[in-house]
Amino acid sequence: MSNEVLRTELNSLQRKIKILLSEHSHLKSEVIELKEENNKLKARVLEKEANIESFQNKAKISKIVKSVADGDKTSPELNQVIDEYIKEIDKCIAHLGEA
Repeated sequence: MSNEVLRTELNSLQRKIKILLSEHSHLKSEVIELKEENNKLKARVLEKEANIESFQNKAKISKIVKSVADGDKTSPELNQVIDEYIKEIDKCIAHLGEA
């Protein structure tokens, strides 16, 4: 091969390498962004699961309160006490969520 052909091939390879390095850099930054987004979405999923669990617990407690109230028509004091417990439990869950 002549020197001219070798130089042309070398220049072509250098251009391809630059393009590949640029694309690699771009893809690397995209991977970092996607990993960050993935972590944020995982955190949101965990938060939503905690909220669902909290709502399920509230529903269970409400059913208990209703069944107790249906069984005893003179229990407004009991309902008030249970409501206060529910509020306290919600506060505890909120504090746990912040930690």
